[in-house]
Amino acid sequence: MYLYDSYLKDHRQKELLDLADGLANSFAERADDIDKEGRFPFENFKEMKEIGYTALTVPENLGGRGINLYEFVMLQERIATGDASTALSVGWHLGIMLEMVDDQEWSDDLFERMAKLVVDEKALMNRAATEPASGSPTRGGMPETKAIEHDNGWLMNGRKSFTSMAPALDYVLVSAEINQSGKKGFFLVDMKSEGIRIEEKWNTMSMRGTRSDDLVLQDVKLPLDSLIEESENPKGMKLPKAWLLHIPACYLGVAIAARNYAVKFASEYSPNSLPGPIKDVAEVQRKIGEMELELLRAREMMYSIAWRWVTEPKKRENMAGELAAVKHVATNGASNVVDLAMRIVGARGLFNESPMQRYYRDVRAGLHNPPMDDAVVSLLASNAFKHQEPK
Repeated sequence: MYLYDSYLKDHRQKELLDLADGLANSFAERADDIDKEGRFPFENFKEMKEIGYTALTVPENLGGRGINLYEFVMLQERIATGDASTALSVGWHLGIMLEMVDDQEWSDDLFERMAKLVVDEKALMNRAATEPASGSPTRGGMPETKAIEHDNGWLMNGRKSFTSMAPALDYVLVSAEINQSGKKGFFLVDMKSEGIRIEEKWNTMSMRGTRSDDLVLQDVKLPLDSLIEESENPKGMKLPKAWLLHIPACYLGVAIAARNYAVKFASEYSPNSLPGPIKDVAEVQRKIGEMELELLRAREMMYSIAWRWVTEPKKRENMAGELAAVKHVATNGASNVVDLAMRIVGARGLFNESPMQRYYRDVRAGLHNPPMDDAVVSLLASNAFKHQEPK
C-alpha cells in the first residue's frame, strides 16, 4: 500500500482502500482468463455486490457509503490494478449516482427511487449515449435514437454502441431525441423490456472484459415517467462531469500494475552475463525512475484536483479545464509507464502467459475514452484566451 500512503487522509479512507485492496487481489487471479475469453467478469461483480461496493456512491441516508470524488478515484485506481475491465465497468455505474449527488438534477423522489434500485435490488446501471453515426457524445451530436410520445408513454427505436457491462445491466439510461424536436433527453430503460436485444460486437484487443456490446432498441414501449433528464436543465447549467475522473484513475491503475510487475522482475531476473539482478543496471534504474516520475506527476495532479472538487465546491463551475487535463495527462502518462515497463521486462512481456501484454493492450484504450486529447487542448486554449490577464 506504499503507493497510497501519502494520499490517505483519514481512517475511513484506509478502511475503504482495504476493501478495494481485497477485491483487486481477487480480481487479479481471474484477469488473464477473462481477457483471453473476452467474457464479462460476472464473478467480480458478484463479489462487489456482496460487500456493497456497487452502492458506495449512494448517500449514507439511502443505504450507501456516500463516498466522495477523491475516495472514488482512489478506490477505482486500486481496483484497476487487479482487473482494468472490471474497474472501468463499475466506474460507469458508480459515477451515475455520484454525478447526481453533485448536480442534484433529479427530483428527490427520483433520486431515492434510483438509490433503492442500487441498494435493495443491487441493480447495475450505465448510460448508453454513444452511437455509430454520432460518435462520442462529448462531441455534441444529436442521437439518432428516437423517443416518440405514444399512448400515454414513449416508443423508442435506436442503436447504441460501446454499452459497457451490456450482458449484466439491469437498467440503462438511454439518450434519445425527444419527439423529433431537436431536444435530447435520457430515458430510464429496464433491460427486461420487450424489444431490447444485445448484439455481441465487442471483439477488441483492449478492455475485453467490459463487454461494451451494441444495445438495440426496437419499438420499446416506456412509461411516461421514464424521461428523467432533458438537455434543458431547469436548475441551470450543469457542473463539469468530475465523476469521469474514474477513467484516468482506471488507466493509472493499469500503469501501477505494470510498474509493480517490472520492478519485481528487475529485482529477481539475473542473467548469467551479470553478477546480480538487472535492477543494478544503470539503464534499468533510469527507466524505473522515469516510470516513477510519470506516475508521480499524473497522480499528484489527479488527487489534488479531486480533493479541490471535494473541499472547494464554489470553484466547481470553473474546473472543466482542470478535470479534462487530468484525463489527458494521466492516460498519456499511463501509456508511457507501461511502455517503459515493457522495455524492462523485454521479449518475455510479449508472451500471452505474461500479464504485461494485457497491460500493454489495455492501457491504449484510455486514449480513446472521453474527453479526447484534441478536445482537452482546445478547451485549455479557449480558457487561456477567455481569462487573459489585463495589461
